[in-house]
Amino acid sequence: MDIVIKLSQFLLSLSLLIILHELGHFIPAKLFKTRVEKFYLFFDVKYSLLKKKIGETEYGIGWLPLGGYVKISGMIDESMDKEQMALPPQPWEFRSKPAWQRLIIMLGGVTVNFILAFIIYIGMAFAYGDTYVANADLKDGVWITNPAIEKIGIKTGDKIISIDGHKIENFDDDTNLKVVMAKEIVIERNGQKQTIKVPTDFIDNLSKHEKGLLISPRMPFVIGGIQEDSQNTSLKPKDLLITLNGQEAKYFDQVKVILEANKGKTIPAVVLRDLKQTPITVKVSDKGTLGVVSGGLDIKSLEKLGYYKISTKEYSFAESIPVGLEKGKNKLVDYGKQLKMIFNPETKAYKQVGGFAAIYNIFPNSWSWEVFWSITALLSIMLGVMNLLPIPALDGGHVMFLLYEIISGKKPSDKFLENAQMVGFVLLIALLLFANGNDIYKAIMK
Repeated sequence: MDIVIKLSQFLLSLSLLIILHELGHFIPAKLFKTRVEKFYLFFDVKYSLLKKKIGETEYGIGWLPLGGYVKISGMIDESMDKEQMALPPQPWEFRSKPAWQRLIIMLGGVTVNFILAFIIYIGMAFAYGDTYVANADLKDGVWITNPAIEKIGIKTGDKIISIDGHKIENFDDDTNLKVVMAKEIVIERNGQKQTIKVPTDFIDNLSKHEKGLLISPRMPFVIGGIQEDSQNTSLKPKDLLITLNGQEAKYFDQVKVILEANKGKTIPAVVLRDLKQTPITVKVSDKGTLGVVSGGLDIKSLEKLGYYKISTKEYSFAESIPVGLEKGKNKLVDYGKQLKMIFNPETKAYKQVGGFAAIYNIFPNSWSWEVFWSITALLSIMLGVMNLLPIPALDGGHVMFLLYEIISGKKPSDKFLENAQMVGFVLLIALLLFANGNDIYKAIMK
């Protein structure tokens, strides 16, 4: 069932982005009286799953889910329709339209991608607001679970003060991304501030360890369940450890240290059960475990127990507009920084480039509209930016040649555009193979 939910979110998001992107080309083409021969979700190589012709346009769904397209008459595109291009230009064809109209048609897809992302962020600000923990409320510091983070000098219990000169006011979902892209992080440890210089190959080092949150608020040790062979029948599901062997065990990381130091021993403990502190004794295995399955607490429970003060800021529709626009702008800038890192060989970030499997895996196993829209907005920005790259066969390649034509007054020959399209197509196939090859390699090396 988890796979079905995950796949449903992936296909719905992908389909929505493709259809709206292609609609961005379709609408201005029709406004400028340019004939659109096909409008397809996915590629119809050899045959299509569904198709219906309405007017001069054939609408359909292809079988190859690698994108979608609109086939515009008189345009050199991935269809490489040389027969049509060999005929005299017709008034309804793309090549017969003024350069400025052709430019608007080509920019339509990415324009829709960016507009869609900003609309989603505005809608999310209005519907969900912002939920965060004020950084000042993380009085016991953060929890570090990735060895690569520890290697650069950040430890559990440290407080993150600033990243690249920007003070961290709130600890939220974006904090980890800021850490990944950081060059300099200021922390506070035992009342003393320290500056951590992040090495250029940090992302490559991160990839060698398990994925997940790099830095998170410290969490309590909650009993999720008791293993069948466990000797600790005094423990019950939903128990929350308070002390172990007379030592504070408020957080998960503290519990691990105490258990490691008391392997094979029977020690006293205090748990919070039904909101009452209950003394018990527990047996620590030779491996330093309790024979339990760890659980978790939701945000409201954490706040109720006094671990963190969870802040939620709600916005009116008018207030959500600037908030959504700001969030969209920040995501766009952040993605630009990520691309810069990918194209910098020193960071080795190119090793983390993923294909369809990587996109599929960012969707959760349970359905959440908030998470779905958040991922879809980010993917829309990614699709828009990637399509603007000046590679022939992408929108950015067509835009590059159109700008040359507008500035110079000279239109590149059809033969040149056909050759450029072929080169761009080969480059795209190579990038596709590289990205999806990375996915396969990571799956094999797990």
